Amino acid sequence: MSNPAPSSPAAAGASPFEGKRAIVVGASSGMGAALVRKLAADGYAVCALARRAELLDELVAATKGAPGQVHVHAHDVTDTPRVKPLFEECVRAMGGLDLFIYAAGVMPDVGPEEYDTEKDFVQLAVNIGGCMAWCNEAALYFQSHRKGSIVGISSIAGDRGRKGNPAYHTSKAAMSTYLESLRNRLAASDVHVCTIKPGFIETPMTAGIEGLFWLITADEAAATILGAVDRKAGTRYVPYRWMFVGLVIRHIPSFIFKKLNF
Repeated sequence: MSNPAPSSPAAAGASPFEGKRAIVVGASSGMGAALVRKLAADGYAVCALARRAELLDELVAATKGAPGQVHVHAHDVTDTPRVKPLFEECVRAMGGLDLFIYAAGVMPDVGPEEYDTEKDFVQLAVNIGGCMAWCNEAALYFQSHRKGSIVGISSIAGDRGRKGNPAYHTSKAAMSTYLESLRNRLAASDVHVCTIKPGFIETPMTAGIEGLFWLITADEAAATILGAVDRKAGTRYVPYRWMFVGLVIRHIPSFIFKKLNF
């Protein structure tokens, strides 16, 4: 499922969106959808992918009339054999690529005495497995072109191993480390890699969770994230004040940290 482009970049030899072409994976809701709306409003051609086709249709309707165009594909990020052909299809449709964003993520409810391997493996498959599959394709493409930006939506939750959801914290810690490795590997090719570490964002993932503070909307987060891309930031906490929280959390001794309930 996709929106037809008004002209064929391949036939014309160049994209009318040169320098403004993005892929957003995990685009059906929350920060992913907000990023697509913001990019389209800024004139980007966007290829938006997510599992829930009906929400992608709503996203197309919401961006109708925007300066940019949104093409959508229903895709489950755990279906890794589909990643390469989908990536290539998106790049062909837009006539190139300048920005890749991985915003897919799951965080199921986990009870304090629950140890569910199947549930844990789903989080690893989506949060880090899908991220690696898609970012590897983006890395190969950008490295060959010696330009481009890769953005991964990780989390401050990956800074330490909290009690609440061991697999989620593990997946986000792995994602942050993977993105740092990509950043160091691709630096010689002038490819920008940005790790985003949100705090509490008003999204379906955080709906119903009590005790949240410094809550900002997904639209506010999207604006901050794209600002970090423009400034070529390496790691960016969203909002920025979470950087100081993360600094404190990382330096709490383990014998104290294990007694805390956050």
